[in-house]
Amino acid sequence: MPLESLDLALRAAAIALLAVVAVSLWRDLGRQVVGRLAIALALGSAAHAATLDIGTAAAPSLPFKPLIALATADIVVLWLFCRALFDDGFALRWPHLLIWLATFGFSLISCLVLVPAGHARLVIVANNLLALGFVALTLAQTIRTWSADLVEGRRRVRAFVMIAAVAYGGVNALLQIAAAGSGPSELANVVNAGMFLIVVAAFALMLLQVRAGDVFAPEAPSAAVAEAAIPNLAERKLVDALMRLMADERIYRQENVTIGTLATRLAIPEYRLRRLINQRLGYRNFNAFLNNHRIEEAKAALADPAQADVPVTTIALDAGFQSLGPFNRAFKAVTGLTPTEYRRLKVSAA
Repeated sequence: MPLESLDLALRAAAIALLAVVAVSLWRDLGRQVVGRLAIALALGSAAHAATLDIGTAAAPSLPFKPLIALATADIVVLWLFCRALFDDGFALRWPHLLIWLATFGFSLISCLVLVPAGHARLVIVANNLLALGFVALTLAQTIRTWSADLVEGRRRVRAFVMIAAVAYGGVNALLQIAAAGSGPSELANVVNAGMFLIVVAAFALMLLQVRAGDVFAPEAPSAAVAEAAIPNLAERKLVDALMRLMADERIYRQENVTIGTLATRLAIPEYRLRRLINQRLGYRNFNAFLNNHRIEEAKAALADPAQADVPVTTIALDAGFQSLGPFNRAFKAVTGLTPTEYRRLKVSAA
């Protein structure tokens, strides 16, 4: 089979698989932000498969220019998708859309104006440097929130994102920069299309192997219900010991407390403690577990008439928060009120 035909076959297979993934995601997760971002990622990846041409300096035909811009902006979607998937507190906002529009617009204007003017190499280098920047942001986000993630299925997805972002996203961008303007390479395109198909197939297989409810479900801790329903005596004792650490020693007040700290105190492996907090207490994120205890202490202090003159900042720091900003955001997310509003409400009701 000629290399050009093999390249087309690999691209077509990737696009077909991405279409199946997009339809499946729409059916199961179309109402969730992370699901919609995943669908957008799949569509942008299909545009990438249709338009990628390593080494060419020729101006693309008019129908391909919006597809090239869509493929370029897909790296922004990857970054947002990973933020929504790995950060339970993430909310999609207008600035995120503006970043996508800016990237899409820059790529489209480049295709319409700069490439026909003979600046193809400059455009290729600029677009792929932009892609490398968002790959770095994606990796940083994935790594930064990894240690606090309690969901085993989602932790495996993180590993996949790390490998795929580096092995394909980073390598592909560097390859395009190195080959920019040197002329089209059929072999390079076949290798690239094969790598891309492998990444897409691995992603589709991963979605089949992990439970969607584990990976995509929003955080909904229900500790009281989960605790009461623990049938295993050994796990029940572990939960009791963990709750004693939290309630009696107030270990959540310590600076930089980690899941490893608690696992050491309980003399159990970290993976077992992660599973216990996630599956038995209903938390998907370790920081949310800690903050729940911190906020309960803060609520009690704010409702106490004897502490009416204690500054909110002091209460936040005493409860284990490092600064007032994160405390205010976490408190309002749980109670729907600012700490000051909560204190005023409790004092007036007393």
